[in-house]
Amino acid sequence: MVDYGKTYLLRIINAAVQEILFFAIAKHNITVVGTDASYTKPLKTDYIAISPGQTFDVLLEANQALLGDYYMAARVYSSTNGVDYDNTTTTAILHYNQTHTPSSTPQLPTLPSYNDTNASANFTGSLRSLADDNHPVDVPSNISTPLMFTVSVNTRACNNNSCEGPNGARLSASLNNISFELPSIDILKAYYNHISGVYGDKFPSVPPLKFNFTADDLPSVLETPKRGTEVKVIEYNSTVELVLQGTNLVAGTDHPMHIHGYNFYVVGWGFGNFDKDKDPFGYNLVDPPLQNTIAVPKNGWAAIRFKADNPGVWFMHCHLERHLSWGMEMTFIVKNGYHPEEQLLPPPPDMPPC
Repeated sequence: MVDYGKTYLLRIINAAVQEILFFAIAKHNITVVGTDASYTKPLKTDYIAISPGQTFDVLLEANQALLGDYYMAARVYSSTNGVDYDNTTTTAILHYNQTHTPSSTPQLPTLPSYNDTNASANFTGSLRSLADDNHPVDVPSNISTPLMFTVSVNTRACNNNSCEGPNGARLSASLNNISFELPSIDILKAYYNHISGVYGDKFPSVPPLKFNFTADDLPSVLETPKRGTEVKVIEYNSTVELVLQGTNLVAGTDHPMHIHGYNFYVVGWGFGNFDKDKDPFGYNLVDPPLQNTIAVPKNGWAAIRFKADNPGVWFMHCHLERHLSWGMEMTFIVKNGYHPEEQLLPPPPDMPPC
C-alpha cells in the first residue's frame, strides 16, 4: 500500500534456497542503496538479481500518475543448459491508496529472460561502495595470502551406474577438486580441544588440477573430485585475495558463494578463465562493493579481498542448497592474534577481581 509522491525503503532478501532470482516492479524503477548491510552508491535500475541469502536495500518512488495496481514480481534465473527449473513467476501487488478505478489486470514488469547471464552479471558488476568521508572503504592492497579456488559441479560413481545423474552417476560438487565431507565432530570443537583425526589442514591454495576451466568440452576424467574434510589455515590479520574460478565441468552455472564471519570487497569479475597477468589491472580498488555473498558468473570468475581479523572457524559454501549438499564447501581457520585494542579493563567496583 503506497501513497503517490512518497518514497519507500524496501529491504529485500532472497529466502529461496535453490535459485538466484530476478525481481522488478511494473512501471517503476528502483534505486539500490545497500547490499548485505553495507551502503552502496545509488544505482537506479529496473530490476535486480539477488542470490539466496543475499539482501538489498532499495528505494521505491511511488510516482505513477496512473493510480492503479502494479505487480511486483520475481522469477528464477537459471543458466544451466538442459536442466529443469521452476518457471513460475511469484507476484505481489503494489497498490496506490488514492481513489482510483483499478484495472482488472495489474501490469506485470518486464523481467530478464530466465537464462540471461549478462543481465545477472552486469547488475552485480554495477554495484559500488559509497566510499565517502563518512563511509570509507579499507580495501587490502598488499596481499599476503593469495588464493585461487575452482568452483565445480562434479559426478561420483554409483554401483552398476544406478543413479540418475550423467552416465548413471550421482551429482557432486567441489572447491579445488575436493568435495567436502562433514565430520562427526564439529571442526570448531576439534580445533579448540586439539582433537586429532577430525580434519586435515592441507586444503590447496591453488587448483591442484590445471586445465582450460571453461572449455566447452572437458574430459570426463576431470569430473570426479576427491572427498575429504580439509581446511585452510590463515594467519591472523593476513590480507587475503581469493579468486573464485567457475568451471564448465558437468554443467557450467552461477555459484553464489558466501563466507561466514566476514564481509569482503568484490574487486573484480569476468567471463572465461582468470588471467593473473592481465585481469588484476582491471580491479576496482577505489569503491568496490562490500558483500558477504557474490555470484560467480557462469564460466567466469570473481575476485574478493578481505583482512583476516576475525579469529575462528568459518564456513565458505555455495548458497544454492543442492550444491552445498553435494560438497561445494570448505572451512577457513583464522588463527587468534594480538589485539592491542582489547586490553583487559579493571572490574567494576561492585565486582571482585577474578
